[in-house]
Amino acid sequence: MTRLNYDALENALARLEEGFVDASNYPQLLTVRDGVIQRFEIAMDLSWKLMQRTLKEAYQLDEGILLSKKDIFRQAAKYRLLDDTEAWFGHYEARNKTSHIYDNQEAERTFERARLFLADAKIVLERMRNAI
Repeated sequence: MTRLNYDALENALARLEEGFVDASNYPQLLTVRDGVIQRFEIAMDLSWKLMQRTLKEAYQLDEGILLSKKDIFRQAAKYRLLDDTEAWFGHYEARNKTSHIYDNQEAERTFERARLFLADAKIVLERMRNAI
């Protein structure tokens, strides 16, 4: 079995967390908020990709049952890597909307979703590390 490396996800989550600190220090700077949203995109993408690889390697799941992100999240819940599939569906939906953010309200909703994601992703990261 290949040893999976979770360092990139750990670093992405640390950068996302730093972004929230900066945003609380400079709430008037929309560029900081937008940077948090960009960091959320990166961390979300790394999360589901590593979740998929963990399911394949640690649990020997066939790629055929991991065709969609929803399949990945359902299987991750089945193997207790995550607790709430609906939350992860929402995280991914918010991530997909990031390339279509044209107004301040949508950006604020995504920013707040990123905050929820951060807490969930830290748990999943720990569980994935323990699965291998």
